[in-house]
Amino acid sequence: MRRHDLDWLRVLVFGLLIFYHVGMFFVPWGFHIKNNVTYNWLTYPMWFLNQWRLPILFVISGMGTYYALQKRKGVQFTLERLKRLGLPLIFGMICVIPPQIYFERLDKNQFTGNYFDFWPSQLFNGVYPEGNFSWHHLWFLPYLLVFSIILIPLFFYLKNHPKNKFISWMKRITFRPIGLYIFIIPLYFIEALIEPLFPVTHALIDDWFTFINCIVLFFFGFVLISIKDTFWSTVERYRKHFLIAGILSFGIMLFITHQYEDSFMRHYIEAFFKVANLWSWVLTLFGFSATYLNRKSNLLSYANEAVYPFYILHQTIMIVIGYYLIELDWSLAVKSSIMILGTFILSWLFYEFLIRRCKYIRPLFGLKKKIK
Repeated sequence: MRRHDLDWLRVLVFGLLIFYHVGMFFVPWGFHIKNNVTYNWLTYPMWFLNQWRLPILFVISGMGTYYALQKRKGVQFTLERLKRLGLPLIFGMICVIPPQIYFERLDKNQFTGNYFDFWPSQLFNGVYPEGNFSWHHLWFLPYLLVFSIILIPLFFYLKNHPKNKFISWMKRITFRPIGLYIFIIPLYFIEALIEPLFPVTHALIDDWFTFINCIVLFFFGFVLISIKDTFWSTVERYRKHFLIAGILSFGIMLFITHQYEDSFMRHYIEAFFKVANLWSWVLTLFGFSATYLNRKSNLLSYANEAVYPFYILHQTIMIVIGYYLIELDWSLAVKSSIMILGTFILSWLFYEFLIRRCKYIRPLFGLKKKIK
């Protein structure tokens, strides 16, 4: 049976990406283009979102893979993944991402001329950041594609042996809320031991911390949906406990980072609260969504299809808008409102009047050709 709360979560978390990426324009962290004024206080809500927004997407993707494999064989699933993830990635890298790089080059005085002087002649001149060829925010797609292919044998084993010892054990220990925290054990060792050695690059081939961390979260999603009755009843019943744990662990993280200088001891302690925090918020969101969002609606049906094209388009639209706002002496509220509303409205216009209605364009954005 389809879980509508998972669809809602997917839509809402992807929707948060627009707010998050607009925030990147205004915080001191590195980003493709930056506002003429940055705001230190904004790092706190951004840091909060950054803790769990990607983990929950990979967990949800693992859950979606469980459902996809129920009606597909290995070859069918692989071909479907290549079509749904690979084709939009290639199209995005050639047609959607280049405007982002073009406006970044203009902003940094690394290129002069109009867009068609840049594209396509400059597109393949090396790999970003030294060159211009990149997948930028679409990095999620190649990672998900690789994870799906690597884990097919394991997933099919778990699917064909639903009463295996591992799944049976997981059902027993996750009956209580503390049992769901067993998942933070591998996350802790990854955070404590691997994260310091491999900076996040999103380049796939050398991004070992991100790769290992995200494939584990992806696998967790498949496991959790395999014990679905136990999992959903536990997160729904104890959702407020997970919420309290998330608030406390995030508060402790803030305290540690402000009160103690960086050291090995601080790193190992902070790593524990970091994974406890992200996992608590993942469980909290699953719990509250299971309670209040597991309902079908026409809005959900529309948004569930639109979210993938929105994800592909949003950052390019946002950066184009942001480029023309950089030097204006306007407030954070005015600039961010223009960027958020402009990104939502233009993404919707592209989706509603072009992508959604043209069966030849739909597959380029990960949608089936059939128009409902």
